[in-house]
Amino acid sequence: MKADVHPDYHEVVFLDASCGEKFLTRSTLKSDKTIEWEDGKTYPLITVPVSAASHPFYTGKAKFVDSAGRVEKFQQKYGWDERRKASKGKDDAAAENKTEEAAAEG
Repeated sequence: MKADVHPDYHEVVFLDASCGEKFLTRSTLKSDKTIEWEDGKTYPLITVPVSAASHPFYTGKAKFVDSAGRVEKFQQKYGWDERRKASKGKDDAAAENKTEEAAAEG
C-alpha cells in the first residue's frame, strides 16, 4: 500500500442520541468530543440520531401501514364503489343483450 493515501482509521465511540446506547467501533470520522470507555481509555465520541439500537425496524417495533385501509379510504373518498357498480350494471346489460341476440339468431 502507498503511504499517506488512506485516511486515518481509528477506534471511536458512537452514541445513539435517541436511546443513549453507546458502542465502540472503528471509523475514519473525527470528533472534538471525547469519552472515557469501559476499558479506561479515552476515544473520540460521534453522536448519531438513530442506530440499530433505536431504529424501529431493527428493534421489532416497526409500524406496518395497512395498505388495504388506505385503498378503502380512497375508494370511499372518490365514490369508487358507486362507479364500479354503475359500470358493472352496464356490463351486465351488455352481456344480456349479447345473450338475447345469440338466442334470436340460433
